[in-house]
Amino acid sequence: MARLAAPPGPPRRRRRQRYVEKDGKCNVQHGNVRETYRYLTDIFTTLVDLKWRFSLLVFILAYAVTWLFFGLIWWFIAYCRGDLEHLEDHAWTPCVNNLNGFVSAFLFSIETETTIGYGHRVITDQCPEGIVLLLLQAILGSMVNAFMVGCMFVKISQPNKRAETLVFSSHAVVSLRDDRLCLMFRVGDLRDSHIVEASIRAKLIKSKQTQEGEFIPLDQTDLSVGFETGDDRLFLVSPLIISHEIDERSPFWDVSRHQLEKDDFEIVVILEGMVEATGMTCQARSSYLADEVLWGHRFTPLLSLEEGFYEVDYGGFHHTVAVPTPACSARQLAAAAARRQAQLYWSIPSRLDQPLEEAAAAAGGNG
Repeated sequence: MARLAAPPGPPRRRRRQRYVEKDGKCNVQHGNVRETYRYLTDIFTTLVDLKWRFSLLVFILAYAVTWLFFGLIWWFIAYCRGDLEHLEDHAWTPCVNNLNGFVSAFLFSIETETTIGYGHRVITDQCPEGIVLLLLQAILGSMVNAFMVGCMFVKISQPNKRAETLVFSSHAVVSLRDDRLCLMFRVGDLRDSHIVEASIRAKLIKSKQTQEGEFIPLDQTDLSVGFETGDDRLFLVSPLIISHEIDERSPFWDVSRHQLEKDDFEIVVILEGMVEATGMTCQARSSYLADEVLWGHRFTPLLSLEEGFYEVDYGGFHHTVAVPTPACSARQLAAAAARRQAQLYWSIPSRLDQPLEEAAAAAGGNG
């Protein structure tokens, strides 16, 4: 007996390509950049932005090349003066004592640039060209040290490592807060040292087409998270729930639960502030796709009062619970609330109308 094939299910929505990854990395690559000389004009930032393996390679090569270059010059001076031909002649005054080949010239170059030695090999006062080279190498060596050590220090102390301990909830939620639909997500700081002057922003990334027919890919729209009221300035001591009220100015004003399930967008959230320990600016980013927004959910509480302190349980940082939430859009919800208020207003007699009613009743009785 032939088995009946199962009816095909609903087509699966193609997952959107992220603009910003969950860990904050921007998923954008620059191609066909012809003005590459601009990277060299800002060589310091270019070296800092390199990956660690390339930075270490540049660091090693910078010193090795300068040591070899000046070592070769020291050897060339000794060769031109004839110092290598009078190694056993004690009456001969060489440019550098005990320099008998390229290896010793290389070692003398390292000692000069790093100020290590001069216990065995030392320059004499009978070599003016050597004195000039010594001054030149000392100055250039100091510049190389300052440049490379500065690059390594900035790279090690980059504030983006501080962003690793700033966490965002894995999902955003939509639910009622004070009878208004709100889009919410949670942020937290795992360290005891705080982020000073912390502020939060949110962007809606969605392609759109203008009335003139122009297609704008990845158009960015601000989502208000309290800029007008100052709620975007955070005191991030414990995890906070950031709320975007869906009102007339919100791009989600006409979005219902059913429309949200079919929509295609990305919400990018950006947390900025200064690292308390270093005073450097730090930025942490994350994003939420449409299927990462849970309609009708609320975040579970994390804060509890213990003896003498508040305790935060980060084990439930990403946990949500389902709560009763209308499936209609915020516009429809506001219209329904306005109709209820209008019905309530007309169903309750006004106190101002009572004297008129009493006067009419009295007039009827006199007639």
